Amino acid sequence: QVQLVESGGGLVQAGGSLRLSCAASGRAFSGRTMGWFRQAPGREREFVARISWRGSSTYYADSVKGRFTISRDNAKNTVYLQMNSLKPEDTAVYYCATHSTMADNAYDYWGQGTQVTVSS
Repeated sequence: QVQLVESGGGLVQAGGSLRLSCAASGRAFSGRTMGWFRQAPGREREFVARISWRGSSTYYADSVKGRFTISRDNAKNTVYLQMNSLKPEDTAVYYCATHSTMADNAYDYWGQGTQVTVSS
C-alpha cells in the first residue's frame, strides 16, 4: 500500500517557525520529485514547493519564497518543509504529494495532511 504521512504541524505565533515532515513508501518516494501543497478554509488547494529526486532542483510559490525551504533525506524516505517567518495567511492543512511521471503539473499520491495554524 502506498502511503505518505505528514507530521510536525501545530500552533505557532506569527514570526515563528515549524518543520513539517513527510514519510513516504518507496513507491511514492524513490526516484520521484516531491511536493508540498496547502489548503486554507474556503480556498482551493495551492502549490507550495517541490524538490527533485537528488535535491538539486527546487521551486517555490511566490507567497513562500525566501521563508520556506524544502529538503529531503532519501535514506529515510522523507521530505521536509522548513517554514520560517510564518504569517497568519500561512494557516492551512499542509499535504505532501508525489509528482506524476506522466504529467508535468499532476501528482499521483497524497498524504492525509497536517494542520498548521499561525496566530496573529
